[in-house]
Amino acid sequence: MRARSRNRRKATVVFMMLLMLLASGLPAESAHAGERTGRLPPPPGNHAKAAALIDVTSGRLLFSQRGDEPMKIASLTKIMTAIVAIENGRLDDMVTVSVRAAGKEGSSLYLRAGEKMSLRNLLYGLMLRSGNDAAVAIAEHIGGSVAGFAFMMNKKAEELGLVNSHFRNPHGLDEPGHYMSANDLAKLTAYSLRHPEFAKIVKTPVRKAPNPYESWDYKWVNKNKMLRMYEGADGVKTGYTKQALRTLVSSATRGGQQLAAVTLNDGNDWEDHRKLLDYGFRYFPLQDVVIQGQAVEGTVFAASRTFRYPLAAGEKERIRLRTVPVETTALDYTLGYRGQLQIELDGRPIGSVPLVEKR
Repeated sequence: MRARSRNRRKATVVFMMLLMLLASGLPAESAHAGERTGRLPPPPGNHAKAAALIDVTSGRLLFSQRGDEPMKIASLTKIMTAIVAIENGRLDDMVTVSVRAAGKEGSSLYLRAGEKMSLRNLLYGLMLRSGNDAAVAIAEHIGGSVAGFAFMMNKKAEELGLVNSHFRNPHGLDEPGHYMSANDLAKLTAYSLRHPEFAKIVKTPVRKAPNPYESWDYKWVNKNKMLRMYEGADGVKTGYTKQALRTLVSSATRGGQQLAAVTLNDGNDWEDHRKLLDYGFRYFPLQDVVIQGQAVEGTVFAASRTFRYPLAAGEKERIRLRTVPVETTALDYTLGYRGQLQIELDGRPIGSVPLVEKR
């Protein structure tokens, strides 16, 4: 009887250990074992309807979950609003707030009709406090009207190859025909973060701006809690509407690598973003593939710049380099370039570096 009891206890212990492994979302072999063998553990689970993770430098999507499905995105719309305004406006220009802008419902900076504020400060109010009044004021100033600015937003989406996106307004309030996918948001965010002014705005914890009607200044505290919760966090935007529910794009930089995570309709987004960013930094470190000045074997050429790419364990060995010469009649040849070093991973192009003659 005692032997049977001991056997039952052992079986119970083994069963509980298996349950713990299953609950962790990892296979029975540990994550470290996966790294040693070149096999990645599965991405961490999340509560989102759609999600994506991207390396900002290369634009490589590291994770996608229902990533191409068009969805309501709430105030994540303002990422596109901001980059279109930065690229098409003068940041020191003064913007006059219209009656339509001042009366816009939803989150607000509480601007007044006729109030004047610089485009720069409006962009801080837009991205830190998610002001819908700021969004309309920016749209009317840059595009002449909300419809005119939405046209500019859609043109920018087309330029960036965002095929599952369409904009009807600059603020993200629910409206038929206004949507983006998680993958498109990741690509847009990576593009926008490469612009120094955008990157500076979205990582700002607190911003003050002159208030012409009061003795005190406006003070906007960034709604993005990731800036305070996650080491290296430096952006980007929160969002919520009754139809979109919780939406979030976050970014962080560690060891010279910047990642951006996207979740749509996620009730536990802060924790899910922490896990997604941790996963990316751990298993897809940014690595030097080609170094500036590196000679190309068998040629008189050398790389004109460094090329870096996020690579999982075992991927670097599968990279192949191919030299494509430049015709002597081409403009590039006149400028000193002698070819292109095309870089492929598993036969798929991931980038290229111009070649020059060795010095």
